[in-house]
Amino acid sequence: MNWNILYAMMAAAAGSFIALQASANSMFRRNLALTEPWYAAFFSICGTFITAVVLMLTFRPSPPDMEAVRSTQWWNWIGGPLGAMIVLAGAALTEKLGAAAFIALVVGGQLMCAMILDHFALMGLSEQPITWGRIAGALLVVAGVGCIKYL
Repeated sequence: MNWNILYAMMAAAAGSFIALQASANSMFRRNLALTEPWYAAFFSICGTFITAVVLMLTFRPSPPDMEAVRSTQWWNWIGGPLGAMIVLAGAALTEKLGAAAFIALVVGGQLMCAMILDHFALMGLSEQPITWGRIAGALLVVAGVGCIKYL
């Protein structure tokens, strides 16, 4: 089996989960009769925590060395807060923009940030310079966002 194809399929599935999550959180906010997205995001994150606990109890992975935990860079700890912001954005914006436009804009933002991270080898990534091909690809994504939103 070609593992790259499997990994690509798994990444695509994760992308579909983001679209499903944003739509579910948006409807959760509406079904709770809330004008603000805070509780929808909070309950979604509670679900994330419960899922993580169940998986930890099921698979019982070995804990990391505490010295390794203490010596990590500060930015290793921002994944949770950033994830919470994504959940909050989905709950707040999906209904206003539509699921496709919201996800297209999320992907566009991810792509722009990822290209910068790759180009400057930030956050422990290996350097992958920005090329004209990558710029063209990013511009096509931006054009796709426009098509999804306005055509």
